Amino acid sequence: MYIELRHLRTIRAIHQAGGLARAAEMLNMTQSALSHQVKGLEDQAGMELFVRRSKPMTLSAAGVRMLRAADRILPEIELMEDEFRALRSGKTGRLHIALECHACFDWLFEVLELFRRAWPEVDVDIRAGLAFDALPALNREEVDLVISSDPTPIPGVTFVPLFDYHPMFVASALNPLAAKAYIAAEDFRDQVLLTYPVSRDRLDVFTEVLTPAKVEPRVQRPVEMTAVILMLVGSNRGVAVLPDWVLRDVSSNADYVTLPLGPMPITKRLYAAVRDVDVARPYMAHFVKLSRSEPVKLQRAMR
Repeated sequence: MYIELRHLRTIRAIHQAGGLARAAEMLNMTQSALSHQVKGLEDQAGMELFVRRSKPMTLSAAGVRMLRAADRILPEIELMEDEFRALRSGKTGRLHIALECHACFDWLFEVLELFRRAWPEVDVDIRAGLAFDALPALNREEVDLVISSDPTPIPGVTFVPLFDYHPMFVASALNPLAAKAYIAAEDFRDQVLLTYPVSRDRLDVFTEVLTPAKVEPRVQRPVEMTAVILMLVGSNRGVAVLPDWVLRDVSSNADYVTLPLGPMPITKRLYAAVRDVDVARPYMAHFVKLSRSEPVKLQRAMR
């Protein structure tokens, strides 16, 4: 027996209307075409679906069974159709995010709070467990956006520029390096360097300063949380290199000193990696816009 959605809609409409004429109007078809459709369906079932002698028309036992299926299946189909219409209009969708930038949590939560208010129907999640596999996960459609400072060419992926930032050295005001005008690679040889627990190729202090100069710090100590890094720095138990937006709260604190890396400030850029097919989605464009404007406000707080 071959059942189509139109058959289920027909059963439901005739039951609701109580006759073929009104049901045909509800389905926007002629009574003759509807009667022919019902006859073909009954031929497939091998039994009558309606008791035609009654007025209004009532369902036979077989018709009641098909109506139960229609009542179960059609609402699901209609809900899916509504969701597809919303997707086409850009009002809903999925925004699962992975970060290659450990410090980005500092501004991301503020962006997501603004985004949530504007797009309440978009499913938002942060996939923290995919940080080490973020760009491959984007290709596998496990996530929809990756925050990265490494725009590696990938077919089907666009790296949308977000904003520039400066990696800054931060130390206790009691550290001897606090008296310097800027920090060079050699200054790290006698220091405990506090870093996020990620590979060196994702740490600005290594990629921009230490690795090119072939310099190692006395100790590299991984620390999970930005707040803990700053607490340890403030108690003179290590130094760190962090993005400028992270240091807004300590830039005016007498317990800390922030210095540039080298005589000329190092400038890096963050990107949002997005699949090409998703770049133009309205909610994606709005998220990118917020991710450009909100972190800059944090940077300005340092000035």
